[in-house]
Amino acid sequence: MKNTITKSEAKAFRARWEIVNDAEIEELRKTSVTEKFSQLVALMSSVEKIGWAKSMASEEKEVRDRWIRLRKYYHA
Repeated sequence: MKNTITKSEAKAFRARWEIVNDAEIEELRKTSVTEKFSQLVALMSSVEKIGWAKSMASEEKEVRDRWIRLRKYYHA
């Protein structure tokens, strides 16, 4: 089994991924805010099923703590 790739293979791989990345960026630009919001709602409603609830809870506390520090710092 081959574990390394040649320089030309690496360049070809990168070129293909640049095409994919450009297509994805263009698709995101064309997506309406309403559709993006619907996608977010769908993702958030599946948090429990995916098993993200616990990790999100710990991250939520971290984010809240950062906001508290920012508010205190800027006297908001």
